[in-house]
Amino acid sequence: MKKLLLFILLLGSFAAFSQGTVTGTLLDGETGETLPSANVVETGTSNGTVADMDGNFTLNVSKNQGAVTVSFVGYSSKKINYTLVNGSANLGSVSLDLDADALGEVVIVGKGVIDLAGGRETPVAVTTILAEEIQRKAIGNVEITEAVKSAPSTHVSGESGFGDSQLYLRGFDQSNIAILLNGQPVNGMEDGLVYWSNWAGVADIATAIQVQRGLGASKLAISSVGGTTNIVMKAADRKAGGFARFLGGNDSYAKGTVAYNTGINDNGWAFSALVDYWQAHRKWSKGTYGQGQNYFFAVGYKPNETHAFNFLITGAPQLHGQKWSQSKERIAADPKFNEHWGYTSDGIESERQNYYHKPVINLNWDWDISDVTDLSTVAYASWGRGGGTGNLGSSSARKRTEDPDGDGPLIGQIDYDAIAANNAIVGVGGDYGGEFGSGYIRRASVNNHQWFGMVSNLNHEFSKSFNVNVGADLRFYRGDHFRQVTDLYGLSGWDDNGTDNPGLLITATFDPTPWAALSNFADEGDRIGYDYSENINYQGIFGQMEYATDVFSMFVQGAFSNQSYQRDGRFIEDEDGLGKSDKVSKTGYNVKGGLSYTIAGDHKIYANAGYYSRQPYLDNIFVDIRSSNELIKNPEVDNQTITSFEGGYHFKSNRIKANFNAYVTDWDNRTLTDDGIDDNGTPKDETDDFEINIIQRGIRQFHTGAEFDISFKASDWLTLQGFLSGGRWIYKGESSVFIYNDATGALISESDGVNRDGVKVSNAPQLTMGLGGLVKIVKGLSVDASIKHQERHYEYTDVNTSATDYMPSRLSPYAITDAGLTYDFDLGSNELTFRANVYNVFDYIRLSNSDAFGYYTTNGRTYNGSIKYSF
Repeated sequence: MKKLLLFILLLGSFAAFSQGTVTGTLLDGETGETLPSANVVETGTSNGTVADMDGNFTLNVSKNQGAVTVSFVGYSSKKINYTLVNGSANLGSVSLDLDADALGEVVIVGKGVIDLAGGRETPVAVTTILAEEIQRKAIGNVEITEAVKSAPSTHVSGESGFGDSQLYLRGFDQSNIAILLNGQPVNGMEDGLVYWSNWAGVADIATAIQVQRGLGASKLAISSVGGTTNIVMKAADRKAGGFARFLGGNDSYAKGTVAYNTGINDNGWAFSALVDYWQAHRKWSKGTYGQGQNYFFAVGYKPNETHAFNFLITGAPQLHGQKWSQSKERIAADPKFNEHWGYTSDGIESERQNYYHKPVINLNWDWDISDVTDLSTVAYASWGRGGGTGNLGSSSARKRTEDPDGDGPLIGQIDYDAIAANNAIVGVGGDYGGEFGSGYIRRASVNNHQWFGMVSNLNHEFSKSFNVNVGADLRFYRGDHFRQVTDLYGLSGWDDNGTDNPGLLITATFDPTPWAALSNFADEGDRIGYDYSENINYQGIFGQMEYATDVFSMFVQGAFSNQSYQRDGRFIEDEDGLGKSDKVSKTGYNVKGGLSYTIAGDHKIYANAGYYSRQPYLDNIFVDIRSSNELIKNPEVDNQTITSFEGGYHFKSNRIKANFNAYVTDWDNRTLTDDGIDDNGTPKDETDDFEINIIQRGIRQFHTGAEFDISFKASDWLTLQGFLSGGRWIYKGESSVFIYNDATGALISESDGVNRDGVKVSNAPQLTMGLGGLVKIVKGLSVDASIKHQERHYEYTDVNTSATDYMPSRLSPYAITDAGLTYDFDLGSNELTFRANVYNVFDYIRLSNSDAFGYYTTNGRTYNGSIKYSF
């Protein structure tokens, strides 16, 4: 009898459970590819199944009407209602969309050292851009920074030359934003600067970019002020296949790319390779030509389920003509004017040409020690070779144009034929004048470096709620800086020291191109102007603890670092050189923490705080007086201090994601160094101008602001995004200014107690707002557009001017609209995609930045707040 009852109960439960079956196929919403092994669960139960290798699934369900939830790693889950008809329901093709919040789950290698916001439960202010959007926004004759310009409190100044883009977060420039590639720091060790021309091909190999504003999620022993930008590069792809791509654009821009992946073989090996070539006649201003290549090679090896390795080498050799500072009057007459180029027998040549080649090697190792412990390590090396060209000497044979205001002549386009004819008369040129001038040459300021480093992070989960990680960050850097001659233009040689003190006659020239720069640069005896090296060693340790439950999380994080600096000066006139300076060592530290609380599942509030004691950059510790080759050591340069608070609210549902963030950052005790030109009281007479070094001490910046962004998936065919960010970025208190003569090292002026209180920070617009959308018109065809409005952007603040008699004027507000169209052709198992972009649809010309000389970098924008151009 008991057996009969048990049988009846089991039969009844089976009947209740197996009302029917639901079937369907799971696809990637963008590519249309199937999603094998995706999860399908009857909503509200533990009853589920897994899709087969073709994305097909069959699930026995317990109700005639209900819902199933489908999910896949790296994609947003989706809930789908069903109604059984005759015991079955076919859902057809179910598309899932990529989820930027799940980025950490799709990183193939280095997930322990690539600090992503999703790797920590306590949130930060973050924007993530996935590969598809990068391909839409940053492929073509723009830099990868274009992909992030729609993030709140982000400003991208495209500049007018290829690779000269500038990125700003919350009003801080990119020397104060940590830029990481697969966990590898790439900010310059000497000054923190980032040159995007060195990474011209990274858009082709980027899996994602994550912009963390403010305190960020980085555990490294670095203390960026503005935030952290993580660029995650491809690993060796485990899926076999390849592609070819051709791009064309305005001003003769052309780019071709080919790539191939072998896929992973039975022994766990995978290989990927990509190469491309690009060139253009100009970017925006005249004479801003460019050309370059990109190469990427990766090897992946997974010997077992415990270890995974990925080796990659990549580089982007390039050269491009630049537009240097121009007079306001000349740019007002023609915003595209550029005085630094002319025609030679070989075509267009610019006296201001940037060229660089920076091969990077990166080795990632992920070791799953146990179910609760893992170790990630990246070792890297880079060898940067190249520099920027400019002119030395003078020649009366440059073409000149009349001043638009009629006040006198201005230098115009270069006449290289006339320069060569004049040089033939001069004979030996040098830094002295004569009846026919000192002669005119093209020189290169060379910046070579070797950089080796390693980042390692050990993570251990003590429980499901509590985890700890610790790690180390080691860097060894040497930079060599000198000048060399690239073209004598008919001179028989160049005497770098003048007739009163004749030195070695320089006759050797060196090709200012990126591939030649790897090995063909001047030996010590052929260097001019200056010659020195800088060595930096950096050791850092860091750690983090986080406690997190379903509704509450908190973390504390700390780092300590030691950095040593040493200069080694050489010069050709002194056989002993200047020798090595004393080694200067400085320690720094940071501590930050935060907590969050989840309300009703979809709502989360958080607050974070941090304090940094950051070592100054090497350029703040040593100032090079180039002509006399003396080193000025500034022992009183202390650490900068940064105090930051932020808080916010995050909301996420199936269709809406919204974020609100507010922040306060107090950045004190900054030391800034710069160089410039003193007109000697005669602005119209350039012959008596001389170079100066400027040192500013005790600068304090205070940044407050708020940000709001929202993404709304209105339907399967329409997605909308918008943001609004506003800030108040000002200087506070007083600072000191010291100005030195670059040639003699003499102190020209010293200004103590310069009042900067209330002066606006001029780096970026303090109010930005934007709106964008993606519309899928029919299968395979989509259009997208975005508009960004920027205002409350101020002119550069002169270092000698106090707040009592100078308040910077506002630049004109402007809005830039971009649009694009994508069509994916259905070719069965193969893919063919057509993409068209239009940047700055309405062709507005507006000022995007001003520089330290009071002249303007136009990028197609006005030079002040009163004149507007459009055509």
